[in-house]
Amino acid sequence: MNKMVVLEQDFSAMQKTKFGYEFLGKEMTSNSVITYTKTNAQVSYDLNKMKIEVDSINKKLIIRELPNADIRITPSVEIQSLDDSFINRISEKDIKNVQQKAKQTAVKSVDQNKLRSEGHKQLMENLNSIFVLAKALNYKIEDQTGKIGVLGL
Repeated sequence: MNKMVVLEQDFSAMQKTKFGYEFLGKEMTSNSVITYTKTNAQVSYDLNKMKIEVDSINKKLIIRELPNADIRITPSVEIQSLDDSFINRISEKDIKNVQQKAKQTAVKSVDQNKLRSEGHKQLMENLNSIFVLAKALNYKIEDQTGKIGVLGL
């Protein structure tokens, strides 16, 4: 086994950014950019980092270490509307800044603690399914991590 993706969520948001052009303290024109941000968040575990020992004499499966959750957040930004005027052009630099800000906002909006908690619950359910075979062979599962109590082992 390698990497196990235990949770995946998608989020989306629209954001409007206004640019104004002032002359002598009075706004002459205003431009806006509307962006649509799609964000994918995944919680995964590298099961190669899980340390398990099999004691076939005493019929025990000893879990010594569980891997930490890997959280990957991937936002993508699309320009939905670009309201540009002839006098006050929106530069490519402005558009890149708007896109970067939308990505940063998307990453900040994801509750990583909640993802980590929900991902851990799902990992425990998945491990319970994996350990069914060990239980069927009358192996006792010994948790030395203190993290698997949810399984009721």
